Formats: sequence, structure tokens, C-alpha cells
Amino acid sequence: MTPPIASGALFGGYGGLDLAVQAVFGAQPAWVSEIDPHASKILAAHYPDAPNLGDITTINWTTTPRVRILTGGFPCQDLSIAGNRAGLRDGTRSGLWYHMARAIQTLRPDLVVIENVRGLLSAPADGYVEPCPWCLGDAGDDQPAMRALGAVLADLAELGYDAAWCGLRAADVGAPHGRYRIFVLAWPQDATPEAGWSDGVGRGADSFLGRRDPDLTLLRTPTAQLAINGGSQHPEKRKAGGHGPTLADEVEHLLPTPAVNDMGAGKTVEAWDAWTERMRQAHGNGNGHGKSLAIEAQRLLPTPQRMDTAGAVADRRSTTGYGPAMRDAAHIDFRAYAPVIDRWQYILGRDAPPPTEPTGKGGAHRLSPRFVEWMMGLDDGWVTGVGLSRDAQLKALGNGVVPQQAVAALRHLMGIRAWALTHHDSEAA
Repeated sequence: MTPPIASGALFGGYGGLDLAVQAVFGAQPAWVSEIDPHASKILAAHYPDAPNLGDITTINWTTTPRVRILTGGFPCQDLSIAGNRAGLRDGTRSGLWYHMARAIQTLRPDLVVIENVRGLLSAPADGYVEPCPWCLGDAGDDQPAMRALGAVLADLAELGYDAAWCGLRAADVGAPHGRYRIFVLAWPQDATPEAGWSDGVGRGADSFLGRRDPDLTLLRTPTAQLAINGGSQHPEKRKAGGHGPTLADEVEHLLPTPAVNDMGAGKTVEAWDAWTERMRQAHGNGNGHGKSLAIEAQRLLPTPQRMDTAGAVADRRSTTGYGPAMRDAAHIDFRAYAPVIDRWQYILGRDAPPPTEPTGKGGAHRLSPRFVEWMMGLDDGWVTGVGLSRDAQLKALGNGVVPQQAVAALRHLMGIRAWALTHHDSEAA
């Protein structure tokens, strides 16, 4: 039996990126690097044979076993719009990228897989190709010439790696929330289009992406009329006129993305709505932070217990047109979110858990980590079954990537890599 391809996981989190690498390439972590005690516990539970090397800033890469694939989602706090936007600079948390770059320089992996937030596109950065603010471009005082993604790509080029990148939402693979992420795939500039990688791409990835059905409707196709007819006209008015829903309607009905710091955590729906109204009157922009998953989960109450004693999957189509709902007896009313919930249930092949759980205080309910785990495309218990507190579970889930989303990005980027290597060889000839 061929041993699995060895991978190394930096900033491992709950292992979402490594689940994708495993699905696409059949790789298994030979070691991980994670300092958060809760994330470390998750990794230890699922990868017991992979030692945790700990703090990336203290690792001696010259004595670390080489791996063929190196993954990393370096800290995003200084890149995220929700953070302080300090950028990708030495001394910031996101500046830990430079330690990952040193690992790449020493280990020389065959593939580097990077994942980060949308802010990678716009956050400021320092880089060797822009050692001073006026050396590259004509940016103003508040517009740096080097962006974080540019710095990452420039550093990879300096290390002798070519790279491709893309942005993808979790909703683009059927998840019931947005969670836009940037993915980067890098490979040595002297790489050749060997058969091993191309044969491995997709082996197991199709099943991991979930079920597909010719009758399964995904999000509507964007049209040129969207801004005119889809942005201002009320959906009911369009429906009355014989027009179907637009992409704008369906994006509005995505659940909020799980976040580490949910603004609505600990609040009641009434308190949240009152605060939102005060912010709207004061600033004219709602609450300025969008919807809260903790609040939207409470809006779905009551949450009846399941009464499906047989456990059989019902062969019925939901009225939403998004494929079969999983069980007739599972009558949780997901209201406006029913289409995207149905879709994810169908793709994953299992029901959504109840979105809330009782707090034990006067009948009050709160967001269920198991529901968030399901939203993130993880197996039941991947995060919630390793003995962490509720707060620790939600923090880990809010920091993670949807594995199915990463699988789709990797397959796309591997296609670009294959084209680039073939094109490079033909140019050389």
C-alpha cells in the first residue's frame, strides 16, 4: 500500500485546510504547528500521529522533516476588515507570514497552500520589492503601494515559487453562508508537469464536495439587470409580475458567516433589534456590522425536537426547489433560510442540527455550536466532540475554513498550475 503524501500544517486551526488537502491529494499531516490550546486539542484528536511543533517563531526548520505539501492560514486579525488593519508587516500577528516564508525557504515543499480572508487583497504590507513607501507606484499617504497579497506573491517569487490565487465563497460550493476566502497555491519554478499530482487531483475530492443532482438549483446567475431590477424592486413585487427571484434575493437569504466575535452573542433578539434601530437612526447605516448568526438562530425558534424514529431519508422535494429535504418529520422552520439549508443538507447528505440549544435559564436559547459545525461542512463532532467548552468551540469554528470550499479552490488552482507548467515547457522548447 502506497503511504500517504506527507503534509505539514502551519497555523492548523481545526484542520479544515488539511481536510481539503487530504481529499484532493490523499495527504496526511506528518506534523502540525499550532499554539492555541483548543485548536491543538482538536488537531491531536484527529491527527494523533502528527506531533505539534508549537510556536512557529521557535521552530528549527533545518531539523524538521520535509513534507511535500505545506499548508497555512496565517493569522488574519491584522488583515480582516473586522480587525485593526495593521496589515502584513513584521511585528503584527499577520506578519507571522514571514515565518511561514522561512519554512518554505528551508523545506522546499512541492506545493504550498495558503488560505486567508478577503482583507489579504487590500491590507497594507511591507515587502522586499517595496522597501520604502515611495519606491513602487504612486500611492497616496493613505493608500500603500504594496498590498498583503502582493507581498505574499512577491515573497514566493523571491523564494523561487510560481503561484496562482483565487477568491471563493463558501456559498459557491453550496454552503448556507458567504465566508469569502482567498486561496493561494504555489509550486517551485523548476517544477515539471509530473503525472503524480495530476493523477491525484480529484481522487476523493468529488465525494468530499458532496452530492450533486441535475435538479439541484444553486444560486441564480448574475445578470446585467441585477443592479437595476434586482437591487431596488421588492421581491414580492417582482414575483407578482411573473418574474423569478434574482441573485440579490438569494444572497440576502444566506445565513451570517460564523465569526469569532459575534456582535449578537449574549443578546436577545429584542435587545439586538433595539440597538440596531438606535444605530440606524444615529448613523443611517443599520448596525454597521451586518446580521448576527447568534441572533438569526434565535429568530428560528421554536426549535422542535426531531420525531423521526425510523431515521429514513424521505424522498421528497422541498417547496423551495433546492432538492430534497432530508426528513419529512424534521420540521424545523428555517423560514427565509430554508432554501440554503435544504441545499446544504442535500450536499452533505445529512440533516441540519437544531440551530439553537437551551441555556438552562428560564427557557432561553442560544446559538448551537453543532449547527455552526454543520454550516462549516464538518463531520458531526469534529469540533464539538473533543471536550471543549462552548466558547472554545465557537472560537475554533469562527476561525476556520469550509473544507469543501478549499477543495474547489485547490482543484481550480491545480488546473492553472497544470496549464502554466505545460505552457512553460512549450515556451522552453
